[in-house]
Amino acid sequence: MRPLTEAETRAVFEKLGKYIGENIQLLVDRPDGTYCFRLHRDRVYYLSEKLLKLAASVPRESLVAAGTCFGKFTKSQKFRLSVTALDFLAPYAKVGHGSSSPGPVPAPAPHNSSHLSQYKVWVKPGSEQSFLYGNHVLKSGLGRITENTAQYQGVVVYSMADVPLGFGVAAKSTQECRKVDPLAIVVFHQADVGEYVRNEDTLT
Repeated sequence: MRPLTEAETRAVFEKLGKYIGENIQLLVDRPDGTYCFRLHRDRVYYLSEKLLKLAASVPRESLVAAGTCFGKFTKSQKFRLSVTALDFLAPYAKVGHGSSSPGPVPAPAPHNSSHLSQYKVWVKPGSEQSFLYGNHVLKSGLGRITENTAQYQGVVVYSMADVPLGFGVAAKSTQECRKVDPLAIVVFHQADVGEYVRNEDTLT
């Protein structure tokens, strides 16, 4: 388990930035201690310095994991975010710039909107299972979307009951979502909590 190189850190932070923006700083500067990112067998782990010191006493070949796996680097050195990072992404995407139904009338932005606010999508109950099987979100399954979401913006996907289901990339902007065909893809699937069952053997 070693520190990330400058290039690796940039790749990880750029990916996280698509979902939680400047809130990345809140992952490192926490009131309960100092946290960091470390690389082990191509996987990036997020852990406290206290746990890091304990992990250092375990031989590298015997260490399976330490902390929470945020994702892994592919053979082409691209960082792929894992669903195991969802519990840390969702809290920092809690405050939105207002949300909009896919209909013509946008919801007003809340008065306490912040420049750190992030982007979210809510799927209708009938479309939750489809998303949890790894499928994209269609316009017909879109319940709400954060106002002013741009195309290709990273979004955290929620149920209508505000339960985090996964994350993806907006295939359409908020404005486009109001007028596209019901069968059009509005969110490209990236990861979902169903992977804990489907990919149980490979998630760490």
